[in-house]
Amino acid sequence: MRVQSFTLAAASAALLAPTTPPAAQAQPQAQPRPRSYAQPVVGREIPVRATDLLARVRDCVPVSRGRYRSDYGAPAKIPVCGTPDAVFWKADMDIDCDGRPGPRCNRRTDPHFAAATAYAQSDGRPLSAERLPFVVVPAPSPIWDYRDHGVGGGSVVAVVYRDRVRYAVVGDTGPRNIIGEASYATARALGIRPDPHGGGTPSGVTYIVFKNSRVSPIEDDAAAVATGERLTRELGPAGRASAAGRRG
Repeated sequence: MRVQSFTLAAASAALLAPTTPPAAQAQPQAQPRPRSYAQPVVGREIPVRATDLLARVRDCVPVSRGRYRSDYGAPAKIPVCGTPDAVFWKADMDIDCDGRPGPRCNRRTDPHFAAATAYAQSDGRPLSAERLPFVVVPAPSPIWDYRDHGVGGGSVVAVVYRDRVRYAVVGDTGPRNIIGEASYATARALGIRPDPHGGGTPSGVTYIVFKNSRVSPIEDDAAAVATGERLTRELGPAGRASAAGRRG
């Protein structure tokens, strides 16, 4: 509408103005291009596909001194692997419903519910497992200490299951000898049954934690997704990270 009004006004002025030599005529003003062409959206690159991301962490160089169990009584056969810029493991997914209680995560829905998480959100309250995608790491032990690898509360995680990738943060710690757990919200986003009592999946989940990455405040899920997408693109193939992936 603004362009049409300008054109009509210019045409009317031309009819009323006295005739002048061509050299004295006002030069036409260049019209701005539509914003969709002049200012393309920045940073919205095509997300890395699950198959491509899994190919980048295909080879395992163990960084743990031992191996973890997926559940109590299961054999200890899951190592934590490392690249220059990430640590990762391939395991099952148990459902963590701990933290701030809600309609889906509370003492009635989860027989093992605990109203606390290892890391709190910016207002000091526990995280909400049913609202925030987060991952559980094993508590430090002689097997492995995540703190020695640039990992802590708010570290960014890419969680891969089948053809889906969901970005999350490290938000809680679990048993010292068991690995493979994530929040209700993480499971739901990946299409995994999120019921804390009998939900989850017995295998097929890959957890990739980016070293020295941190979302603050920890509950800022949009920041976790944006940071995760960037770090995923920077992660080099075959378990090697590119020089651009160095972070402070």
